[in-house]
Amino acid sequence: MRKPKEPPRFAITVIFTIIVFCILMITMMVVGIAVYFLANAGIIVVPNLGALLLTIAVASIIVGTIISVFLGKIPMRPVYKLIYALNSLAAGNYDTRLSMNVPKVGKDLEESFNILAEELQNTEMLRSDFVNNFSHEFKTPLVSIKGFARLLQKGSLPEEKKKEYIDIISAESSRLADMATKVLDLTKLENQNILTDVSEYNVSEQLRESILLLERKWLEKELEISADFEEYQIHGNQEMLKQVWINLIDNAIKFSPSGGAIGVSVTRNADSIMVMVSNGGAPIKEEEKERIFQKFYQGDTSHTSQGNGIGLAIVRRIVELHDGEVWVDSTEEQTTFTVKLPCE
Repeated sequence: MRKPKEPPRFAITVIFTIIVFCILMITMMVVGIAVYFLANAGIIVVPNLGALLLTIAVASIIVGTIISVFLGKIPMRPVYKLIYALNSLAAGNYDTRLSMNVPKVGKDLEESFNILAEELQNTEMLRSDFVNNFSHEFKTPLVSIKGFARLLQKGSLPEEKKKEYIDIISAESSRLADMATKVLDLTKLENQNILTDVSEYNVSEQLRESILLLERKWLEKELEISADFEEYQIHGNQEMLKQVWINLIDNAIKFSPSGGAIGVSVTRNADSIMVMVSNGGAPIKEEEKERIFQKFYQGDTSHTSQGNGIGLAIVRRIVELHDGEVWVDSTEEQTTFTVKLPCE
């Protein structure tokens, strides 16, 4: 989240004060000189100094007011632009951008407004994508279950087909239940701002346990697992971080070609521990490297691997709660997810 800039205090007030002061000073000088010459030329008669000053004051107010009416519109133009842009933004036109040809204050205002508009536009896009993808991801298994249930209702199917359809319904039901659980987990994490149940534990042992929990999956694909690392202690929520490792390793299994290899490694420096999970397979496109951590976002190959686009969003949120970072590097040969967590 961007840290908001501190607005320049009194800057606009000072500018308007200077403008009004300059208008009054110039008006008084011009009117004073004009009245003086007119009085000397005998065009106007001024009986005494007091009358002269009163004449200058009245004339200055009249002329100054007229000048202010016309010149006052100039500094107000950026304000009118801002009001129009804000009204446009409020109407839902998130592609609105502000352009103000005013030094410093105007430029700061322009930059802040455009950042706001861009964030709102991105939020609207994410909301739209979330609704579309959420509907699609839940509808697909439901349609599948409904279709195969109707086939089973016919009653004239051979036992082999019945078993096949029942297995599909069971698998789709499990997928739906898993998706619902992950959505609930993510919703809970998004509303959590304080990390609880923090303890010191052996993260290396936890990684080995996570690999063993997914043993059936990587054995089915005949994957080679490399997980040779030293013992490291870390402060964190064990259950949450276990979700991170399982999600990352599970993803690596899904996207690895049969007979491929997966690597899990841990390194430590003075102030952080880094856990890296690598796999082969199709690389992640550059423009997708950030988007894959968004809710329900899926790359080109996700559906072929039964993904639902929630796991990595959960990973990022858990890592953020631990004041850490997560990112992905991907080449033609290898894709590596790195989790960096602070350590004491």
